[in-house]
Amino acid sequence: MAANTSNVPKLEKKPVSFSNLLLGAGLNMFEVTTLGQPLEVIKTHMAANRGDNVLTAIKKSWGRGGVFGFYQGLIPWAWIEASTKGAVLLFVSSEAEYHARAFGAGSFTAGITGGVIGGVAQAYATMGFCTCMKTVEITRHKQAASGVKPPSTFAVFADIYRREGIAGINKGVNAVAIRQMTNWGSRFGLTRLAEQGVRNVTGKGENERLNAYEKILASALGGGLSAWNQPIEVIRVEMQSKKEDLNRPKNLTVMKAARYIYSNNGIKGLYRGVTPRIGLGVWQTVCMVGLGDMAKEAVAKLTGEVPTGKH
Repeated sequence: MAANTSNVPKLEKKPVSFSNLLLGAGLNMFEVTTLGQPLEVIKTHMAANRGDNVLTAIKKSWGRGGVFGFYQGLIPWAWIEASTKGAVLLFVSSEAEYHARAFGAGSFTAGITGGVIGGVAQAYATMGFCTCMKTVEITRHKQAASGVKPPSTFAVFADIYRREGIAGINKGVNAVAIRQMTNWGSRFGLTRLAEQGVRNVTGKGENERLNAYEKILASALGGGLSAWNQPIEVIRVEMQSKKEDLNRPKNLTVMKAARYIYSNNGIKGLYRGVTPRIGLGVWQTVCMVGLGDMAKEAVAKLTGEVPTGKH
C-alpha cells in the first residue's frame, strides 16, 4: 500500500528576490547603527586589552570622544560592512537552508547548514577589507587620545596596502571565516531549536506560525548561546590589532595567536569580552533571524514577491 503523502507540505524552490538582498542590507544597517557598534567597540577593546573589564572598557571608550567613542568605525566602514554582509548572509543562508531541506535535513540541521555557509560567504566576500578598516579607524582614535596627531584613515590603509598588499588588508580573514561560520551556524541552528521548544510549550504544530514575541525570544536565546566561540573572536582581534606589542609574534596565524594569548593570559584571556559579545549576539540574531523572518513576510505582502528560502 502506497504511503499517503497528501498531507506532507511540498518543498518548493523559492525565486531569487532582489528585494530580499536589500532587506538583508537594511536589517544589518539597523543592527549596527543602534546597539551593534557600541557593543562591538567594547567587545573589541576588551579582546585587545585583556586586562580591562567591562567598566574600564566603557570608561576608556567614553574617553575617546564621549558618545561618539562608542561609534568609532561606524561611518563609513561598519556601514559598508553591514550593507554587504547582511545581504550576503540572508541570501546565501536562505538558499543553503532550502537545499538542505530538499536533501531531507530537518529544521535544526538545515538551519545550521544555512548559517555555516552564509557565514563563510560573508567572511571571504566582504569582511576582510571591512574589519581591517574598522581596526584602522579605532587605532586612529586611540592615537589621537594620547596626543599623537593621527594620519587619516585612508593614509593608513594606503600604507598597509603599499607594504603588505592584499594580504595586509585582509589580515585575519581566516579567523573571520571561522568566527562567522560558527557564529551563524550556532545562531540559526540554536534559534530553530529554541523555536521548536517554544512550539512544544505553546502547543503549536510544525506548520503553525510563531508570533512576533515568540520569534524574538527564540532568536535571543540562539544569539546569546552562540557566544561559546569567543576564543576565535579574541584570536581574530589579536591578529588584526594595531596595538603595539613588542612580544607579539610576527606573521600571526590562528594557531600562533591562540598560543600567544594562552601563554600570556591563560584560558580566561581567550574569553575576554564575552559579556558584551553575548549582548551583541542576542541583538544581531534578533535583527537578522527574528526580525528578518517577519520583515520577509512584510516585503512579500508589499511587493508580491515570495521571500527567498523563507524559514
